[in-house]
Amino acid sequence: MTVQVLEDREALARAVAHRISTRVAELQETQARRPRLVLTGGSVAGEIYGLLTGDALTWQEVDYYWGDERYVESSSSDRNELQAREAFLDRFEVPEERIHAMPAAARYASKEEAAESYAADLPDEFDLVLLGVGPDGHIASLFPGFEQLAVLDRDVVAVDDSPKPPPERLSLTFAALNRTTALWFVVAGEDKAQAVAAALAGSPVEEVPAAGARGIEETLWLLDTEAAGRLPR
Repeated sequence: MTVQVLEDREALARAVAHRISTRVAELQETQARRPRLVLTGGSVAGEIYGLLTGDALTWQEVDYYWGDERYVESSSSDRNELQAREAFLDRFEVPEERIHAMPAAARYASKEEAAESYAADLPDEFDLVLLGVGPDGHIASLFPGFEQLAVLDRDVVAVDDSPKPPPERLSLTFAALNRTTALWFVVAGEDKAQAVAAALAGSPVEEVPAAGARGIEETLWLLDTEAAGRLPR
């Protein structure tokens, strides 16, 4: 477990964009298959994706997945997929076969069927998972006190009654999120400080879901000074 604190939100976004670019390039040089990257949503993520630079061929040879998605129409601005497309996937003309988006509403008869379909598309392992953290300590769409926190036999679950809108979602479970070589938390803002401190202190997962996410080889917390404001000095 490693914690790195950046001066402010802008510095955090720049640093994470550089780290992602460097890691993807390293993976492409050292392994035979394409890198597998799990994207997150949120405003900081959008800023990071907008800062990604480099050869388009680099980004075209990556398989992209999502940690969670809002179960809305495919054209909805609420979708994490749309954010990533606008910020960098379309910019680098990433082929559709590399973009493994979670199903949109109405494509399947139910969220449960959509979850099963997405699970069937997931690989055995990821190279890098990016996660934000909510003020309540949630990650992806795994919220405090929700039954999905205890699901170990499935990779994708349907979520109802999300504490933040929209209420219906799909989410990777811990079983899938933790099946990654590296897992990076990216967190900015004073409103996240208590959740960050609680997760790093080892709070129960039922209360602070972020405490349950781990990479196989690397777990890295990338924070701005506000998000790190309640960590021990």
